[in-house]
Amino acid sequence: MFRVHDPFRRAQLAIAALFCALGFQYATWASRIPAIKAHLGLTTAEVGLLLMAAGIGAAASFPLVASLMRRLGSRRLALLSALGLALLLFALAAAPDYPLALLVMCCDGVLVGCLNVAMNAQGAALEVEYRRNAMARLHATFSAGSLFAALLASGMNALTSTVVAHFGVAAVILVLLVAYAGPGLLTRDQPAPVKEKKTRRSWSLPARMTLWMGLAMAFGTITEGAMNDWSALYLRNVAAASAELAPMGIAVVSVMMVLARLFADGWRSRWGDARIVRVGSAVAGLGLAVALLVGGVVPALLGFACVGLGIAAVTPCVYVAAAARGSDALTLVAAMGTTGLLAGPPVIGFIASASSLVWGLGAVAVSAVIVSLCSLRIRWTDAAEPAATGLTDGAPAPEPAAPAHP
Repeated sequence: MFRVHDPFRRAQLAIAALFCALGFQYATWASRIPAIKAHLGLTTAEVGLLLMAAGIGAAASFPLVASLMRRLGSRRLALLSALGLALLLFALAAAPDYPLALLVMCCDGVLVGCLNVAMNAQGAALEVEYRRNAMARLHATFSAGSLFAALLASGMNALTSTVVAHFGVAAVILVLLVAYAGPGLLTRDQPAPVKEKKTRRSWSLPARMTLWMGLAMAFGTITEGAMNDWSALYLRNVAAASAELAPMGIAVVSVMMVLARLFADGWRSRWGDARIVRVGSAVAGLGLAVALLVGGVVPALLGFACVGLGIAAVTPCVYVAAAARGSDALTLVAAMGTTGLLAGPPVIGFIASASSLVWGLGAVAVSAVIVSLCSLRIRWTDAAEPAATGLTDGAPAPEPAAPAHP
């Protein structure tokens, strides 16, 4: 695959292309929300509902994704869902009215849920097969994809105001990323935990450990997504930053997240996933809370930097822990994470509308602290252990609800 001979690097680059594709697709349509709003003549509340539709689709996708993972496996599901997301860009640009746009965004949430589960299953399987930490760097490419999409949107806006042209170029880039990823993806998923003799409980409610992971993931992605959507508005309207300085909030969060994720796999090996999640999310929440209390542009930027640094490794670590408990656990945790990422920012907007943006971002700080508290209820494994065993995340018994991978 493009003269990459090391099998680990070849697979890592292929999976990274999927992460990049998801971040790129998400940021592409998000960057054109003002143009879509003007084209369809939407109110601010209708835009919020449009964003919420993607979260609803992601939340509702859990049973479908679990079934598709068993039938297709992570490789085929990842490729098909990524291609579907490319097509949905055209559908969103061509949507003639608001109801159809809502339907497109709901379908987008479903496909994001599919790709999110499949690519993280690939990343977990990569760590197991080669006994090397890789998940944090893979998530760094998601952030890099979002940054690339923002730059492309800026360039396309300078050339043309047509959303169809922009989304057409973006769709071609997505197809190229999928074509690059296909040959190098792993064909076998991570081994699932050993099932119990009786399968009667396979239809029971998720185990408490999975629910704690899902809550940590949901509140972690709420923190991550809300900062991208509301930091610039806070700097402009509350901290009284200049129009040129206001976008620096997103830049600070994105740069800190990319840098932290590039180094986080080494941190995982040194300190373990439990400490990384617990301390990191606490730093994110407390740093943002102090910045909101002090007020001003410089404290805000420092608080946003704390969020980017502290929350960056949360999702990679939780995904690894969930994947070790089987495909159903991974699917549920990923669905909750996608729901938090897509539905969290509108919820923060509703809080800000009812009170103020300071209280809205205060809710983001609380979300980060909740992640730290949830991590206390999760039995973590040392970063290298899942790669050595490929079974459970350190629980004394495997989760009975997790079926074998296809």
